[in-house]
Amino acid sequence: MTTMSVGQRSRTRRITFLVALAVFAQESTWNFYESQVPPLLREHLTSAAIVGLLMGMDNLLGIFIQPWIGNRSDRTRTSWGRRMPYLVIGMPIAAALFIVIPHTAASLPLLIAVMFTYALVANTFKPIAEALVPDFIAPERRSRANAAVKIASSITAIVAALISIFLVDNHLSLAFAIPAIIMLISVAVLAATVRDNHSPAYQAAVAEGEERQGTQRTDPRVRDTFVEILKDTDRSRLLLLVAIFLFGSAWAASRSLMTPYGQEALDMSKGAAGGLTLPSGIAFIIAAYPAAVLAERYGRLRVMAAGMSVFAGGMVLGTVVQTPTGTVVALCLAAAGATCFLVNAVVVLWNLAPSARVFGTYAGMYTVGWAGGGFLGPAVVGGMVDITGWPLMLIDIAMVAALSIIVVARISVLQRRTALTLAQ
Repeated sequence: MTTMSVGQRSRTRRITFLVALAVFAQESTWNFYESQVPPLLREHLTSAAIVGLLMGMDNLLGIFIQPWIGNRSDRTRTSWGRRMPYLVIGMPIAAALFIVIPHTAASLPLLIAVMFTYALVANTFKPIAEALVPDFIAPERRSRANAAVKIASSITAIVAALISIFLVDNHLSLAFAIPAIIMLISVAVLAATVRDNHSPAYQAAVAEGEERQGTQRTDPRVRDTFVEILKDTDRSRLLLLVAIFLFGSAWAASRSLMTPYGQEALDMSKGAAGGLTLPSGIAFIIAAYPAAVLAERYGRLRVMAAGMSVFAGGMVLGTVVQTPTGTVVALCLAAAGATCFLVNAVVVLWNLAPSARVFGTYAGMYTVGWAGGGFLGPAVVGGMVDITGWPLMLIDIAMVAALSIIVVARISVLQRRTALTLAQ
């Protein structure tokens, strides 16, 4: 091993850690938000569909904000880079709004207003941190880097579950303050250590822009990127966005509605139900790196489809064994399976991008698909629950996941056909 390769590995590990820290900072509030805001809404509302719709509001905002902000960051040029300015400004504001949420719980209109404002601010930097992965990391190593990012995200789910168990029932305001403080500490570290204007993608984007200075437009807009995907005869990117939307629907429903599910179907307290996802967070961490390695060895699409099938199977198991312990085991199995999709889907999309100049836009498109699912998933599953009852909620989620498996299988067929065509 040469000295250069050692230096490259060291830089890759350093930036992977820092990107993971950026995601950890933002997810520290989002996971707790999805766990404990639904019970606050249920103090005023009885319909699971309406609660799910309000919980999906942040994802609806993300559909409009995230691709635009991702594209905007692609076109930003500063001495700090094109991503960091958005993180350093947005995170502290979002943290302050998050602390206010429990203090507005007595008034439904005020609670919804603060939820809307927090979601608006937090969505302005949500895709930015993930876009740092393709900025700094080579394509062949992105699954492993993204696995580290997802591990960081999963750790925040564990933190949220622990806070739910030990603080929510008796110290609600303190429980909301802790994730916000974590965010502030994390963004301080990022501000002191990361300058993404040194990333290979940033430098490539600048060089490509200089080469195109004579053209009418050097930077593609969001609309241009979407139109190019829609017109492409290879439907792989479009179908991948559909799969992201569908699996995002299933995943969001399994997280946003789990606390009320524990209360209604398993007769648990709000705090105890909020801790149902704690062991599954550990399962996610354990499965993340193997999911990346298996994807590199057997193919990302194949591993994604297998993992999604395991997720659906976990939901079925949780319905068959409908006890707190059975639900925890089912959620662990489902989380391990979901890891295969969550680690690899965005990497597949990045690797299909035609240029480093659109990594932020593609990260935004990924979050559009994921946010779209996050918006409609809890509402659709909540509506199904209103019809079939809380005990069948996990089966409802499995049905949505099955649709996403079919789409990924279709992408695999298209990719094999393309490979055969190129080989001929």
